[in-house]
Amino acid sequence: KMLRDIITVEPVVFLYMTSTYILNPSYQQLIIGKVCNEVYPDMNICTNFEEYKEDEVIQKQSSYIMMMFMSTMSVVSIPPAILLGSWSDRSGRKFGMVLPSALSIVAGGLLIAMSQVREMNTYWSLAAAVIVGLSGGHVSVFLSCFSYLADVTDAGSRTLRMGIAEAMIFIGGTLGFLISGFLLQRFGFLATFGVYCGCHALNLCYILLWLRSPKPSVKSVCLPQASSEAEQSAEAPPRPSLLTYAKMTFRAVIRNRSGQEKLKLHLLILCTFLNNTVAVGDQAILLLFLMYKPREFTTELYGVFNSTRMMLLGIFLIGLFPWLLRCIGEITLAKISAIFRGASYILLAFSMNTWTVFLVAVLGAPSGISQAVIRSLCSAVVGPEEQGAMFSFSSSVEALCILIGATIFNDLYPLTLATFPGMPFIVMAGFTGIVLIFLQWVSEMPATHPRLITED
Repeated sequence: KMLRDIITVEPVVFLYMTSTYILNPSYQQLIIGKVCNEVYPDMNICTNFEEYKEDEVIQKQSSYIMMMFMSTMSVVSIPPAILLGSWSDRSGRKFGMVLPSALSIVAGGLLIAMSQVREMNTYWSLAAAVIVGLSGGHVSVFLSCFSYLADVTDAGSRTLRMGIAEAMIFIGGTLGFLISGFLLQRFGFLATFGVYCGCHALNLCYILLWLRSPKPSVKSVCLPQASSEAEQSAEAPPRPSLLTYAKMTFRAVIRNRSGQEKLKLHLLILCTFLNNTVAVGDQAILLLFLMYKPREFTTELYGVFNSTRMMLLGIFLIGLFPWLLRCIGEITLAKISAIFRGASYILLAFSMNTWTVFLVAVLGAPSGISQAVIRSLCSAVVGPEEQGAMFSFSSSVEALCILIGATIFNDLYPLTLATFPGMPFIVMAGFTGIVLIFLQWVSEMPATHPRLITED
């Protein structure tokens, strides 16, 4: 019993993110291979990836298909992301963890079929994106897991437990990227997508057999001004419509607050939006960029690079961040983190060989601190009864970032490929500069929340 109280949603986040980072480079390379077969249908060039990875026609077409894949997943996943936060407060958190893994197994089966049947074209991948999107994908998993932790932890241990769960994203990313590169290089698509499905099957078993269902808490998403309505409708619960849950979510964000807390919250949400847009754009074009001349990465080397980058992010967040907080204020740390992140993208844009690309991972190691601080500050601004609504809104923002980030950077990359392929990373550095400006703005605002006052 005690062990089940200690180990809760951490393995869920770990397994889901491991599978996600196995999927990302795998579906991208599958699309590149399928596009090659369509561009050169009667030639043997597509049997050897090294022979066509630098072809500009294939690069451009693949970039657009990847943009459609991510855009489709984003559009489909936004309604579940808005709905699930308030709904899970009434009906439990486990469904939001089970559904993404169950539908991901179906999508994985479709991708396996694509890899084995030559006649299935690239557009079948969009069906896989729809299937994953219907569950809300990683957005639903994050929302459900962090809400679960809010349900089962007290105020004293919640920050630590959520920090450990967040670290699982980086640890899963490290393992996932490493496994994907190795599996693709050595065993091909069948084994890679098979392991992807296996992670989700293991996740389902863990959730259903190990994880307890916390008692749903309706009041966690009810705002103070809505409490009388909740009492009046105690005998007749509100109709479970998307509109009802969406209103509860957005009301927490737009309601008036003391001092400049409302503006502060909006600036922090904009920071989250920009950070996630950059992260999505990064993963959307990085494989194409690193495989293009003169870097010429193999899929295995790409996996090693990404796993190294994720590992360094995790080390900084878990190991150094708590120590640095003793010496430096958290907003100051967030600003320093944003500077390092922007500098790493500028270096990546001008990287011409392997060692400079890996130097990007070292320079960008503090990057994860920024978003960790932003989430913490958002949580401090809103009240305890609004945490569920805030998680739901943040999840919706993340889903929107998938669409916008993929659209911006997958469109920009083909346009600058012939002149300066690294231009999208310069734009990412610019977005990170805007985050830095917003964080400076927030740091200059008077702090009205007790926690923020003590930190100033």
